[in-house]
Amino acid sequence: MKMIAIILFLLAWVFTHSAFSSQLVYTPVNPSFGGNPLNGSSLMANAQAQNKIKDPSMIEEEETALQEFNARLQRSVLSRLTSSIAGNFVSEDGSLIPGQTVTQDFVIDVVDEGGGMIRVTTTDRTTGDSTTFIVESQTF
Repeated sequence: MKMIAIILFLLAWVFTHSAFSSQLVYTPVNPSFGGNPLNGSSLMANAQAQNKIKDPSMIEEEETALQEFNARLQRSVLSRLTSSIAGNFVSEDGSLIPGQTVTQDFVIDVVDEGGGMIRVTTTDRTTGDSTTFIVESQTF
């Protein structure tokens, strides 16, 4: 009799505990499908680590010593040219001077916008494309 009571008690205990369980809920991992946005960088890193295919346009050819020297020389000359042109727009005290400089390929305009704002626009004379940035300083 005691054995039957123990079995009945255990069965009742198992059935009552199963009533307390909850339903499984799917939570996506990928942030594109509603997952946590913090998972994005680790998922991308894993995908890139597994990618065995290389983009043909990204494959760089190794430069010879002469090609590397010429590239460095070109960057050096362009840097000095840029400094020389920029010198036209900088006064002795270091403040920018509004004006325009025209080269064979570019037109560089420096315009005083007032309130310590200077607008610098570089225009490609061949294509007409331009780039503008604003410099803010209290020294103008």
